[in-house]
Amino acid sequence: MIFHPSGPWAIVINIAVWLVIHLGVGMSTARMRSDSFNPQSWLYRQRIWERGGKTYKSLLKVKKWKRLLPDGAAVFKGGFRKKHLGNADVAYVQRFILETCRAEFTHWVILLFALIFFVWNDWWIGLIMVAYGTATNIPCIVAQRYNRMRLKRVCERYNQG
Repeated sequence: MIFHPSGPWAIVINIAVWLVIHLGVGMSTARMRSDSFNPQSWLYRQRIWERGGKTYKSLLKVKKWKRLLPDGAAVFKGGFRKKHLGNADVAYVQRFILETCRAEFTHWVILLFALIFFVWNDWWIGLIMVAYGTATNIPCIVAQRYNRMRLKRVCERYNQG
């Protein structure tokens, strides 16, 4: 441990660091070019176990809770809102797919930063911070992956018609 704040200072520092991580990573990824996110790349590719989103729908009941998640796009200038499908235009849907990749990447990076909390906290508080990071980012990742699979089916229908 580099330093060891205690009591209320530890709480204030942990909250402030999480805020800086969320905003910093969000601002950084919002500035990345859209072509940095390839929906066919390893990270964003659909896995067999996801079964086209059916795992998220049946096992995790994503449709019941995903609307409760905040949309970080509202925080950043020029952010792409992902709460609702704005229109069914194929170019818009393809952009939406790219933005689900951006959002997923953002939440993976935020989650990786949870490890930094072991630097100044006791190990058990570090574990709590990792649990917080997991609890706040995995649902967002799940929602982005689920939405991307649904949006890809919309694009496939356009290509067939």
